Amino acid sequence: MSHEFTVTGSEVVLDAPIIAVRRDQVVMPGGNEAAREIVEHFGAVAVVALDEHGRVALVEQYRHTVGERLLELPAGLLDMHAEDELTCAKRELQEEAGLAADEWGVLVDLVTSPGFAEEAVRVFIARGLHEVERPEPEYEEADMDFSWVDLEDAADMALRGEVVNSIAVSGILAAVRLVARGDAPRPIDEPFRLRPTSLAARRAKHGVVPDMKRI
Repeated sequence: MSHEFTVTGSEVVLDAPIIAVRRDQVVMPGGNEAAREIVEHFGAVAVVALDEHGRVALVEQYRHTVGERLLELPAGLLDMHAEDELTCAKRELQEEAGLAADEWGVLVDLVTSPGFAEEAVRVFIARGLHEVERPEPEYEEADMDFSWVDLEDAADMALRGEVVNSIAVSGILAAVRLVARGDAPRPIDEPFRLRPTSLAARRAKHGVVPDMKRI
């Protein structure tokens, strides 16, 4: 019989705009309690946008954690109160790539760092693309580049270490598999079971809506 990891106490030790850190006291097998720090997160979405030539839309964005510009999929936080994943994905695709899509499906769901973080990401696949007006970018996005890359070439770039963002690597390789087999993606109304709720629920309780980053 599996052990129940009961939480006996919890406190927020850091509350920042896009993350929080919570310390839980958890009952371990054998009865002892141990502290577990958890990075709370809103969750996120990303988009593998494929055109009629088999190319994937990639953006290049500066990431301060590694001090480099990384090739990534168009993506963004689920930081607007009660917004569904597809609506967020459509907005991010427009804001970062200037694109809209007629066909959408769920490609893969990811838990990016389950050892310490709640972050989960739903990666969509989008087809039937057309250009739309891109809003004026802000912050790092003002320095963002955009390019079309053949999907097979993008997979090779991941294997050579030229694409290292974990969400991009997972989405690209999953898309290669799906396209090669001619499979249909999962339906867009499939529940995002692993979407984090702790941070969003606490911000909403304190009236930090609709933009839950603005604390």
